[in-house]
Parts: sequence; structure tokens; C-alpha cells
Amino acid sequence: MRHTLLALATLTLTLSAPAADKLKVLIVDGQNNHKWDITTPVLKDALESSGAFTVEVSTTPPKNSPADAWKDWHPAFSNYAAIISNYNGEPWPVAVRGSFDNYVKGGGGFVSIHAANNSFPDWAEYNQMIGVGGWGGRNETSGPWLYVKDGKLFRDTSKGNGGAHGAQHEFIVEIQNTAHPVTRGLPKRWMHAKDELYSRLRGPAENVEVLATATSDLTGQNEPNLMALSYGKGRVFHTTLGHADYSMLDRGFYETLQRGTEWAATGDTRATADLPADFPTEAKVSVVQLPGYPKQTAPAPKK
Repeated sequence: MRHTLLALATLTLTLSAPAADKLKVLIVDGQNNHKWDITTPVLKDALESSGAFTVEVSTTPPKNSPADAWKDWHPAFSNYAAIISNYNGEPWPVAVRGSFDNYVKGGGGFVSIHAANNSFPDWAEYNQMIGVGGWGGRNETSGPWLYVKDGKLFRDTSKGNGGAHGAQHEFIVEIQNTAHPVTRGLPKRWMHAKDELYSRLRGPAENVEVLATATSDLTGQNEPNLMALSYGKGRVFHTTLGHADYSMLDRGFYETLQRGTEWAATGDTRATADLPADFPTEAKVSVVQLPGYPKQTAPAPKK
């Protein structure tokens, strides 16, 4: 009987160990010019389905809420291995901004999703974290336009607004850095689902590695869409992909988000590095089958 109990205890510990090893991460949402209430569940599934993460969500007060509503919103960032932003809205309270800055600077992981790089044009530290962003009044005074040409990184300081995109469409993602843990082993070129292809992003553009690009229909340049940055002791993974749920329900998006989040949290991708069999090819998008989706309908191509 004693041996049976010991065996059961050992089995219980073995089965529960993987959960203890999962990285605890936090998604921040609540305001966005995109449908965060639809996309946050997709982000949560993308991370949890890897088996590497446990995910919690912190939702800010809605836009134009009274100041009192913000007093109760103060996430404990230090409780998490990484923070994922699905937020683009009003400035966070000063105390929250200071807490977040200290968290990333002190070694925390941060993941910026799509329109999160539109946020906080006047928050200098945030713009250092993301490297480049768009809209919100960003222009040449915000920093150079970052793009890749002939395999070389260019910082264009000419005048112009920061942030642009054409009509949504499928496009080829091309890996520029094949040695980085986030992109190591991925196909050199793969087709991404219908999305906004961000271009002319501007910012400090410091401590940034461009991991992947796509050729913009507006500029003709290889615009960065996957980036890895350092900020103090922290790591930042910045993806411009993910306009809508149909953009995120792409195996390439799932895989790079999983890898990027693990890298931001730990500096490596040991738990997420296996390449899924259904990863997209250069010729074909691979759609993740998540029950109940898509809830948004991709716009039809313009004739």
C-alpha cells in the first residue's frame, strides 16, 4: 500500500510539473481603434495552445472614463514573465507608466501587437521600447523611418509622417535574420493572411534587430514587421502583424507570437521552437481552426 501511495504521489508530481513550468503572461487591452474584444481571445488561444504559457487579461477603463475609474487600474506587472499589449488608447496614469517602465527596464518581457505601436506618441520611454511606431502625430521629429534594402538596415531621416498602410491583402513575410531564436528554423519566405501591411514607421530606432519584413505596396521597401529590441535589461518583441482576428488566425502569426513572447520572457525559445507541420508556405496561407471564428469578415479586394 505504501509503495502504491508513493507511486501515485510521484505520478501526480510528474503530471503537475509542466503547469508549474509555464510562463505567466498578461495581455493588456480595453481601448484600441481595432476590435480588441474580438482579438484578445485569439491572442490568448495562440499563447495557451502552445502549452508554454498561462495567460491573464487586464482590461483598462473604457475611453473617456472619469479619472476615478483609472485609480483602480494598476496591474502588478512584476508578477508576470511578459506583458502583451493589445492596447491603443488614452495615456495610462503616470504611476502605471512608471511601473511599466521599471518593469521592462529591470528585465521584464514586453510584446507589442500591431496597433500597440500607434500608442503613446508622447511617452519617450515607450517609444524607446518599441523602436518605431506610427500615427498619433509621429513624423521626422519622432525619429527615422526604418526599412531594409538589399539586406541592409536604413534609417531615413527625411521629412514625412510616421505610419501608413494600403488596402488589406495577403503578403509574403521574408525572414531577414535567420539566426535569432524567434525566427531560427522558419521558412525564409511565407505567406501571411490578409492584414494591414504597416509602412513608414518612425521612432528612435535604437537597439533594434529587424527579424522579418514585407514589401510595402505603398513604398516598395521592405518594411519591418517582426523586430527584437533591448530596453535596459528587458527584451521587447514587436510585431506589426495582427489587424483583425482573421489576420491573427494564421499559423505564422501564432508561431511567431509564441516564440516572440517566450524570447521576451526568457531570452530563448526552448518551449516553442518546434515548427508546426501546418506552417504556411510561400504560396499558401495556413489558417488556424479555432471554434467560433472568424467573427470579423475580411474586406473583399477592391476591383
